Amino acid sequence: MNSIPVLYEDDEIYVINKPAGLSVQGGQGVKHSLDNDFALQTGQKVYLVHRLDKDTSGLMIVAKSPFAASKWTKLISSKAVKKEYIAICAGKMKDKKGVITEKLIQHGSEKSAVTYFTVEEEKNFTTEIEGYENISLSFLRLKLETGRMHQIRIHLAKNGCPIAGDDQHGNFKLNKALKKALKIKSLLLASVRLTLPLNGRESLFEIELPPHMKIC
Repeated sequence: MNSIPVLYEDDEIYVINKPAGLSVQGGQGVKHSLDNDFALQTGQKVYLVHRLDKDTSGLMIVAKSPFAASKWTKLISSKAVKKEYIAICAGKMKDKKGVITEKLIQHGSEKSAVTYFTVEEEKNFTTEIEGYENISLSFLRLKLETGRMHQIRIHLAKNGCPIAGDDQHGNFKLNKALKKALKIKSLLLASVRLTLPLNGRESLFEIELPPHMKIC
């Protein structure tokens, strides 16, 4: 078990950098999970405040007590905590900056979902793979107003710019070509910036892109 990096700690929370491929919560068939592994690492029970998909890496808040978990869950819901992501996507967005407001169906009902995006860079690649001789990749910075399950992944896929490596919501055949041409092996999405209200002021935590996203 590899150590999970800790960027900040106080009496209530940890701010950690979750690696890609690690499930947040344990369950049947899950050998390693953040809640179990980080509890072993710190020597104390920890409590989840929010979640990242298994294949999404990056910054998360983990609480030290049920009281702290409740407090920070409410702070996230109140928008006092700001989260930003970087996604590397296959294709191009219609606009360079905007907001996606398409509702999502979750647990049998329609839910509001709001994702702000900015295209930071676009790159084109040529390959020798039939049908995918020219591939465009877009580097997007994203901010969430809502936190629905797979919100970023679904919103970008519905707008013709699926996250590279996303076989569930993206383009499976294109992902195979990307894996062959650019050695992409996993979902290219990371939580790279968190702004938290700490000690009466906003505190910013930021990380570099993880190694598996430094593809070019």
